[in-house]
Amino acid sequence: MIKDYFLNKIETAIEKAVEDNKLGEMKEYTKGSLSTERPKNADFGDFAINVSSLARFAKMAPPQIANTIIEYVDKEDNEYTVIAGFINFKTGNKLLMDTIKEISDKKENYGKPENVKTEKIILEYISANPTGPFHIGHGRWAAMGSALANLLKLYGHEVYQEFYINDAGSQIKKLGNSLAIRIRQELGEDVDFPEDEIERKNYYPGDYLIPVAKDWLKTHKGLPDDVQELCDYAKEYEEKLQQELLKTFRVHFDNFYSELDLHKSGKVDECVQKLKASGKIYQQDGADWFRSSDYGDEKDRVIRKADGSNTYLTADIAYHIDKVDRGYDRLINIWGADHHGYVARVKASMEALGYDSSKLEILLGQLVNLVINGNEVRMGKRKNMVTLDDLIEEVGVDATRFWMCMRNIDTTLDFDIELAKTNSDENPVFYVQYAHARACSILRNAIEDKINSQTGDVTKAPMTETELNEFINNYKADMLLPTVDTAKKLILKLEEYKSMIKTSAETRQVYTICRYVQELAGEFHSFYNANRVICEDKSLMKSRLALVLAVKRVLKNALDILAVTAPEKM
Repeated sequence: MIKDYFLNKIETAIEKAVEDNKLGEMKEYTKGSLSTERPKNADFGDFAINVSSLARFAKMAPPQIANTIIEYVDKEDNEYTVIAGFINFKTGNKLLMDTIKEISDKKENYGKPENVKTEKIILEYISANPTGPFHIGHGRWAAMGSALANLLKLYGHEVYQEFYINDAGSQIKKLGNSLAIRIRQELGEDVDFPEDEIERKNYYPGDYLIPVAKDWLKTHKGLPDDVQELCDYAKEYEEKLQQELLKTFRVHFDNFYSELDLHKSGKVDECVQKLKASGKIYQQDGADWFRSSDYGDEKDRVIRKADGSNTYLTADIAYHIDKVDRGYDRLINIWGADHHGYVARVKASMEALGYDSSKLEILLGQLVNLVINGNEVRMGKRKNMVTLDDLIEEVGVDATRFWMCMRNIDTTLDFDIELAKTNSDENPVFYVQYAHARACSILRNAIEDKINSQTGDVTKAPMTETELNEFINNYKADMLLPTVDTAKKLILKLEEYKSMIKTSAETRQVYTICRYVQELAGEFHSFYNANRVICEDKSLMKSRLALVLAVKRVLKNALDILAVTAPEKM
């Protein structure tokens, strides 16, 4: 990365200056304490390093320190200036040309960090109850989780994606009882869900169970003797719909892990016994309590009720211990913000059982507000709702995925459905995709003859497809020289992709990718508007085509991480 290149130059220069006793003894200075930043005023340079912090070691004024360091810098074709306590740099042509060469050489691997520590990661997200369609909140976790998996894989990690099916609680019985009412309605009975709000909470009165009832009656004459049969039928039906939608939404899971199977395996009971053996369980009012407050939780938690049934927490503990026992170095979960209290409880249980709780990372995400014609739409499973399926049908997979990813996970997302459908620069996904399509159009125009629709006259293309392919395959860095000065901002933005990928992966954020591609698209559109790519000067044209190819490649790489298509025509 260019910023690291300059930082290394300065740190090497500091070492040489200290050896020559030009900066004092600097005994307490630690290499790596300086950092590179971008000046707010572009006239000052492309990058800057503040060396003022060295004054307390060198016992010199910051400008004097900076000027001393510059004397020891191998400048090559880069410019170095001092402004107060900052050393500012202007990137030379060689670094800029090498950036485009690197993109040309590495292609889809451009931006993949080198010499980084990688891990075997299990990434769990969505993990919805199989009791109905995904709402748009699930859609946010689906888009962000799958994009994060792609990002972590590019970084070099081994990533296993898992969906935890919450199919062992009372909600499954509610589902079966709700289906029974819908079946009776289909049979002509005058029956409905309870009017009383408290009683109504024991059912799922959404219309989405009507098709399930119709499907049941295709092969059954009426209700079964045991409602459990309806529970199983409805659960399997909803699970199938959820998994089909995930495929449509370009979300892949390596495994769907059943909570019910976890209970049947005996791992939940085994976990309870281990906690008891650790001395961290006590009885009160007939229930088993876990001393989670010993590990930072605000209070102790019940893990087994007085009636002998387990709480939700008990299965969660067993599930996370099972993840560690399967050999994963890192456990990453994406949970809704309403699960905030569970973080300390699960981490406490891991510590109590002798596991390293720092292996567990919880990303807590805020909700999605769906805005239609300026009005916020409320959602809920117990009434008619806007589902993820509805949203995808309305705006498409690309827009849904991009919009779901483009805000920080801890920020509430306002999804403007009307804007997401527009073909305008205000719609971020359209703006980015149009930049890719524009790059593809430029490349086509370089090799396709133009025919005048009125006269039929043919204007020969400046290059043949063979010449373009030969140019791509034999690209050399110095080919960029004719346009490097006018394209500097664009090239620096292309180079920034590498640091963006590294930082995004290490901080587990994907919104930064959305922000980056919007900025890159903006720089590309500005370059295109100011520079004619297809021109008579063949050397200049090839130089600019090399840049267009690089933009096309980086946009495609970034959109692939987001699982958003990069169209060649729009």
